[in-house]
Amino acid sequence: MEQTRWKNRPEGSNWGDFGPDDQLGRLNLITPEKVRQGTAEVREGITFCLSLPLDYPGGSDLNPRRRPPILRPNLRESQVNFNAVPSDEATDVFCDDLAIIHLQYSTQWDALCHVGSLFDADGDGVAEPVYYNGFRAGVEIVGPQEAAAAGIPRQPPEGSTSRAAALGIETIAAHGVQGRAVMIDLRAHLGDDRTLVGHDTLMGILERDEIEVEPGDMVCLHTGFADIVLGMHGKPDPDRLHNSASALDGRDRRLLDWISDSGLAALIADNYAVEALPSAPAETGRCSILPLHEHCLFKNGIPLGELWHLTPLATWLRERGRSRFLLTAPPLRLPGAVGSPVTPVATV
Repeated sequence: MEQTRWKNRPEGSNWGDFGPDDQLGRLNLITPEKVRQGTAEVREGITFCLSLPLDYPGGSDLNPRRRPPILRPNLRESQVNFNAVPSDEATDVFCDDLAIIHLQYSTQWDALCHVGSLFDADGDGVAEPVYYNGFRAGVEIVGPQEAAAAGIPRQPPEGSTSRAAALGIETIAAHGVQGRAVMIDLRAHLGDDRTLVGHDTLMGILERDEIEVEPGDMVCLHTGFADIVLGMHGKPDPDRLHNSASALDGRDRRLLDWISDSGLAALIADNYAVEALPSAPAETGRCSILPLHEHCLFKNGIPLGELWHLTPLATWLRERGRSRFLLTAPPLRLPGAVGSPVTPVATV
């Protein structure tokens, strides 16, 4: 099929490599063979839940735009449908509820449309908002301009006001996210201090732990951040939130090149954003404030997992001299969403 969506593709990107209309990016590398490789890592039949409770970290100090989930009963004929007996003739007692949830408050996947960039994709000399593989803001990725149509509604909503008609989280869910994953235990080497991890540091850890990342592997970075969050019991200290654990240096060009060259299919961490936020200052000019997000989501179609609970699994693997496992981590199949909670399961 001829490419018509864009004339220019970003430097260092893989736009078009998986087809002109591809919406999966590097998840295409999770082939049946990669799934078989993942299942081959199952030796004990032990499972680990890799999700935080979805009301963690607690509060909104980590991100003031995201709030903990709210649960409420729904209604049954205008009556509260919770501990509800439907009639004098029935013995049934029903509970039925709804959730108001910020999809990226806790353990999550970023869809490929979560972060785009201003880029001159059509070659007219004008940069426009565009997403992976040239999908456009206002065409496929649409949302309201008025604040009244955003945020938590004050009145009963008439319906959704934003939608990703391409690159939505449901494309990842429908593909299935299951295959071989590799744990890189940054915490074991760097401790709990705030540490910026660049290419040389990461390569040194891979060498010392004899870890090899192969194309199609999903890479998990254990920093200990989620474990620290759990230890604050839903009432996090802002200073510890913003000054604990390691994070990747998104400004390190060689690190970004390694992410490209390794062929990893997804990049996951137990910290807030995988990369350090705020990022290191740029050398010149206008640039991305989330350079690793730009490189992964916008340029190369690499989904990012954030705030996963990796400590128990990382400890178990290290004690046994292992780094690989089977990962099963589908997001919600929620059409049009740009991110999703996830309850990943590792099997070893």
